[in-house]
Amino acid sequence: MEFLDTLTTRRSIRAFQPRDVPPELVEQILADATHAPSWGNTQPYMVAIATGPILAAIGDELSRRFMKVQKIQSLPKALQPLAALAGGVRPDGDYNTLIKYPPDLKARYRKTGFGLYAALGIGREDRARRTAQMARNFRSFDAPVVLFVFAHGVLGAYGAADTGAFLQSLALSAHDRGLGTCLQGALATWGGPVRRHFDVPRPYKLLCGVALGYPADDPVNRFRPERLPVSELLIKPR
Repeated sequence: MEFLDTLTTRRSIRAFQPRDVPPELVEQILADATHAPSWGNTQPYMVAIATGPILAAIGDELSRRFMKVQKIQSLPKALQPLAALAGGVRPDGDYNTLIKYPPDLKARYRKTGFGLYAALGIGREDRARRTAQMARNFRSFDAPVVLFVFAHGVLGAYGAADTGAFLQSLALSAHDRGLGTCLQGALATWGGPVRRHFDVPRPYKLLCGVALGYPADDPVNRFRPERLPVSELLIKPR
């Protein structure tokens, strides 16, 4: 593809074909992503590739925790923290993924969420289907490959920023090569199920997961949220 075509037609994929991705193709995509810029060329990120039984085991555990949290949320609020602790489902990730969005960002977040559910034919009041769709996050929408991406914690925000550049490069390379991705912060809510299967060096923090595979012909993959006009990105001078 021409670069601008790749950039402007990439989208988050939430339905994948039941088709394996050759390991050498995954490696090539990662090699492409290493050309991303980083602070002093430190390249402060690492990747754990999950497929097959390991991916299934991680998905099982994340899904179990998510569904248990859904049950806990039906309890009185005063009982929820204790129930989460007793149930072993308190978040143990390296970053807080349970963010309360400020009003300006919340409006964009909600608009995108409503648009996504509309594309899936899920009504706003259909709590059962909404929960089922949310649960699919923790199985990475049945992608055959999930890349768990870690940022070096010592660099703080700059390590995370460099990892973001790496992630964008990875997503564009995958799209250019005929695959799709979905960057998933939700997969970093619980780090234990991932670290149980990979020997992650101590300074590295789980930033997100990346679902990777061949896009399915599904309405959800045709959903495209609006992008801000440049005028709304610019900070006005005093």
